[in-house]
Amino acid sequence: MSLEQIQALLKASQEVCFTGHSRSDIYDWVGKTLREHDYAKQGREAKGLLRSYVAKMTGQSRAQVTRLIGKYVATGEVRPPVYRRRRFPTRYTRIDTARLASVDEAHDTMSGPATRKILEREFGEYGKQAFERLAGISVAHLYRLRKSKTYRTRQATFTKTKPTTATIGERRCPEPDGKPGYLRVDTVHQPENGGSSLSSAAGGNVHAVAACGSPSPIG
Repeated sequence: MSLEQIQALLKASQEVCFTGHSRSDIYDWVGKTLREHDYAKQGREAKGLLRSYVAKMTGQSRAQVTRLIGKYVATGEVRPPVYRRRRFPTRYTRIDTARLASVDEAHDTMSGPATRKILEREFGEYGKQAFERLAGISVAHLYRLRKSKTYRTRQATFTKTKPTTATIGERRCPEPDGKPGYLRVDTVHQPENGGSSLSSAAGGNVHAVAACGSPSPIG
């Protein structure tokens, strides 16, 4: 597309907006367009026209278009930046975490300072090279390793369900300790043969049961 055609397109599409499909497609198209028109050798007016054309067809802001054109002028191409995640170097490996879990399993998961002292002695006094890195671990980092997935997978403790000591539902003879008393029993049965008796709130019969005897109706 020539510069004259680009100018005509911009005039005819003032009310139309365009957007790119993806970031990589936009970068490729911008680089290709600038190379085809040899942007670096164009005059000021032609550069402004190409800048407006790029902004119109990609939907990018003026600042974004300026940045893309600046990349092309500096390097001769337009490529998306490669993102590199900054990560701190890993000091303690999964083997160290698994070894910490073994120590906690053998000592019933003691406190952080006590566990750290054990790790120091394993390397300093007993000369076990496997504990060289763990010997210098801080208490805070020790707790962080305990929260890791590797540790939780290795150190899994289960507590069995303990039976309850409550006597719920147990049937036994009352123990009144020699004192008179009775139990109030409410039923939902209506009196038979048209008899009368004291009724509970549910409309049932009320009986008095001796402490260790058989039920007898209240007259």
